[in-house]
Amino acid sequence: MKKIIHKSHTRGHTNMGWLDSYHSFSFGDYFNRERINFGALRVINDDLVAPGMGFGTHHHDNMEIVSIPLEGVLEHRDSMNNVSLIKKGEIQVMSAGSGVYHSEYNKSEDSPVKFLQIWIFPDSKDVNPRYDHKKIDLESSKNKLIQILSPDSNDEGVWIHQKTWFNIGSFDANQTIDYTLKNRQNGVYIFIISGEIEIDGLSAQTRDGIGITESDDVKINVVKPTEILVMEVPMIKGY
Repeated sequence: MKKIIHKSHTRGHTNMGWLDSYHSFSFGDYFNRERINFGALRVINDDLVAPGMGFGTHHHDNMEIVSIPLEGVLEHRDSMNNVSLIKKGEIQVMSAGSGVYHSEYNKSEDSPVKFLQIWIFPDSKDVNPRYDHKKIDLESSKNKLIQILSPDSNDEGVWIHQKTWFNIGSFDANQTIDYTLKNRQNGVYIFIISGEIEIDGLSAQTRDGIGITESDDVKINVVKPTEILVMEVPMIKGY
């Protein structure tokens, strides 16, 4: 097993007043040659958007874009005529494919919205753009991982154009989580939304990330009450 850790305080930081964002990987004006991506995982942005503010209409192509709200309500609009309100307990996905325009705004005029924005390199280029969002059964995620994203449209959660699986869970202290990889050639990136965990002697706390490769399975020891996101992605050469 090989491990890397990205401590929360080492992330890139952008504060534009209306947007306060931390970047686990190189993004915008933040560039770290050692942290461009983790396999097909390209971006994890930990975003806080001020009341009534947001990202104006802008363009994306050939990227799978996932949003997971942590607090507040996020309003999505796109050039495919989708208009949606997304909140904690839901997941949103957009396959930018051959090109799409979209905007994301904080629906509230008095409370911030917090969400994770995650980008995944696709396994196919110039696909037809698509959008979806689904509810996450958070009650079922107590003390176990539940799948919220996969490459299979008939599987649990949303799906994307990449052999990637996301699982989320909320755990009491002193629990043990066993995650078995779908493919040993893949890697696993674990983002601690809150709490504290330990993996093979390596400790990680709130907003830290741990990347693991060359392992069939991962045993996660929960030290404090914890919410985690487990992302299994291909470690494709060139990513």
